[in-house]
Amino acid sequence: MTNIFVTANRMERTGRLIDTRFDMSNVESGRKMYEEGHIEGAIYWDLNTDLSDLSKQEGRHPLPEKEQLQALFEKHGLNYNDAIYIYDQGAAASATRAWWILHYAGFKHAYVVNGGFEALKEAGFPVTTEVPVFKESNLDIQWNDDILLKRQDIMHIIEGKRKATLIDARAPERYRGETEPFDKVAGHIPTAKNYDWEQLRNGSELVITSSLLKEVPKDEEVVVYCGSGVTATPVYTVLKEAGYQNIKIYMAGYSDWVHHHSVEKG
Repeated sequence: MTNIFVTANRMERTGRLIDTRFDMSNVESGRKMYEEGHIEGAIYWDLNTDLSDLSKQEGRHPLPEKEQLQALFEKHGLNYNDAIYIYDQGAAASATRAWWILHYAGFKHAYVVNGGFEALKEAGFPVTTEVPVFKESNLDIQWNDDILLKRQDIMHIIEGKRKATLIDARAPERYRGETEPFDKVAGHIPTAKNYDWEQLRNGSELVITSSLLKEVPKDEEVVVYCGSGVTATPVYTVLKEAGYQNIKIYMAGYSDWVHHHSVEKG
């Protein structure tokens, strides 16, 4: 197994901290929570403004360009040898989105804090309103380009030119096309299986489930997507934690696909 998730009482106290608390229904609330009190030493990364580039057209939460991400890392003084601990409100998807981005950028010592902010407080990590400032870093980034797939890659899977299992991480009713609160067309990408990411939630933690391991083959390429590249990341991260090696993500997701190709229902 790969160690991605850590509990608060097993963290290095000298590690870097990233607060990613966010609420899709109130996009200002995460930064407000940070300003009202965060773990001492934590910087804040906003899902919409730091971990996405909403000016782009690739789905609802487009991945920023490499240059933008590198500038984000360097501004906050991150280095490859840092132990980096990412937390959200617990069992959400913003910490795993940040972890995936760091993984994409080649950081090998990044972790998701299971239990989130409250678990860190309970473990005795001090809370402050002081915003830390770090000396900027200068990174030579080794990008893991092969873990990020584009729309054409997904089409190759559907056409049988590339052997892989597609996993749709959205709610079952959205997958079946019974309802669609965000995108113009309801349904799912052809050939995809469904595994609702919320099944991984156990209180304030994300956990490996036997149902996920049963659903997803370990001996072939697995490609995870969701609506806009946020809630696919808990599934990706849990599979990685479980030892799956050949996992990719279609970050642009269903919200990108429906503007270009047909879908299936049922």
